[in-house]
This record gives sequence, structure tokens and C-alpha cells, in this order.
Amino acid sequence: MTIDARAPHPHGPANLTSSGTRHIVVVDDDRDVRMLLTQYLEKHGFRVTTVPDGRSLRRVMFTQRVDLVVLDVMLPGEDGLSICRRLSTEVQVPIILLTARSDDVDRIIGLEIGADDYIAKPFNPRELLARARNVLRRWDLAPRRPISDEASRYKFLGWTLDTAARELIDPEGTRQTLTGSEYRLLLAFVSHPNRVLTRQQLIELTSTRRTELFDRSIDVRISRLRHLLRDPPRAPRIIKTVYGDGYVLGATVEVE
Repeated sequence: MTIDARAPHPHGPANLTSSGTRHIVVVDDDRDVRMLLTQYLEKHGFRVTTVPDGRSLRRVMFTQRVDLVVLDVMLPGEDGLSICRRLSTEVQVPIILLTARSDDVDRIIGLEIGADDYIAKPFNPRELLARARNVLRRWDLAPRRPISDEASRYKFLGWTLDTAARELIDPEGTRQTLTGSEYRLLLAFVSHPNRVLTRQQLIELTSTRRTELFDRSIDVRISRLRHLLRDPPRAPRIIKTVYGDGYVLGATVEVE
């Protein structure tokens, strides 16, 4: 089941604000960073909760409405990438990653597993504010399919996407749980079979960031999806590249 973090949690009470103020949760083990971001974001109209680790974040997500998670990659215990991967499969909430590393590896991995944006440490709080506003704006405008008890199964070329379990079932019947980004991307394709989808359309359909770097990360996600589908990268038969236009799922899809 997918949970919308902006609504009451189905297994517990919700402590919602009546004013509609956006609630940002900052996850960082550095107390100074937590204090700085609390002061700055509250000054600009946000409600802010700060926690030092993933366990504390889980308690907040269970009891309160959350509109955005700002998540440090380098955390004690469960690291930020693991938390991001878990959140992307459990809830519908945008995530901005904080990373202290100068290379692109964590950033690309974070986007691949479901983060909506990232910012490198050290950073100016004003930049984080701008990115938070942009992510929330995109999240509000992004198309979403309503969560329904009437889940579907999309069948194509022996494969099945089970939307109830958010699992991919191979022709031999083996199930594999998908990350949030993998699920959204595959759902976009099976919902639009034999139709060329541009990178911009894929960005909109998967509710992710609109930047040049993300355009490149779309290709990374496509490669990951092809790997899951055992689609030969040099001559793909399922998700085909239409050069200059985008990608297409070249298969007949049956919906149950």
C-alpha cells in the first residue's frame, strides 16, 4: 500500500495544523544544521520538525502530516540513501537530499531511488529554501493517480506489474519489489504502451525534478529498468530508444 504523507496515516493519529502551513522535516545528525534550518525555514513561513536519524523520522511520519523531507545522506545507523529508498516505496512525499560529497555518485543514486532534488554541503539556506519551494510547487502540480483498492495488473511480454504490491513479476513467476522511482517509471510506460514518451513527459509522469542533470538521470533509470526486464542494452526489445524523441514501450499491454 502507498501512503500519502500529506494525509493522516492509516494506522495512527495525525497531528495536523489547521492553518495549512507546509511542514518540512529535516533529518540531520548535526545539531547546528538543524537549528540553522529551523530558524531560517520558520522565518519564511514553514513549520519545521528536526530529527537526528531515521528512527526518529519514522515516528514523525507515523503521527504527523509531512509535506517535504530534507534528508542528509551521511547519517549514523541507517544512512540517508537507505532511508530515501524506503520512503520512496512506503509514502508519497518529496525528498531533498543533503550530501557532503563532491562527486555525483550519491546524487545520481539518490535521484534513481526516488529523491526529487539534492543540494551539496556546505550550502546557503537561501538555496535550500528556493529548492524546497520549487519541489513543493512541482509536487502540487504533478499528475498523480489516485490510490485505489481496485489495483491493476499490467501484463506485457510475459511480465506483470502488480500495482497492489508494487512488484514486478517475471515470466517464471518470481516477484521483485520495485523502488518508488522504478515503479513510477514502469507504470508510466505500461499506462502508455506503444507511445513515444519524451524525457519531459517522463519527468512529469514520475513527479521528479526538471534539470539537465535529471535529464541524464532519466537515462540511468531507463538502464536500470531494462536490467530488471532483462532487456538487452545494445538492442532493447521492450523499452526502445527513439533517437531525438524519447522512449517507447514496444509491447501490447493487457490490464486486469
